[in-house]
Amino acid sequence: MDEKMKQHGAFSWMELMTTDVAKAKSFYSSVFGWETAEYEGGPMPYTMVKVGGDEVGGMMSMPPHSEGMHPAWSIYVTVDDVDATASKVTELGGQVVMGPQDIPDVGRFCLIQDPQGAFICAITYKAM
Repeated sequence: MDEKMKQHGAFSWMELMTTDVAKAKSFYSSVFGWETAEYEGGPMPYTMVKVGGDEVGGMMSMPPHSEGMHPAWSIYVTVDDVDATASKVTELGGQVVMGPQDIPDVGRFCLIQDPQGAFICAITYKAM
């Protein structure tokens, strides 16, 4: 990942949770020319999305706890401290929908909702 994407406030990752990863890969590859590659070693199947050989996002099947949700893209914004960011969201009238949690070998993230109802993820990447 480009170092600029690891700066506080940068949009750094996009992720699709879907009911049919194979169809999504075919659709988005045809529409946008994306390359895809399977990520090995994670706790569940995950497809990396690449543009010009650079990883820019991923796709995964909807996890069991998302029953009833529609497929959707999530956007991740880099923050220096995801726990402090979650606290600030609450102070400013937003809601922490999914509290800070670790992603092995990646970092720590949370899902927040702004006071108007829009969702976005905040992430602090693990130092490499």
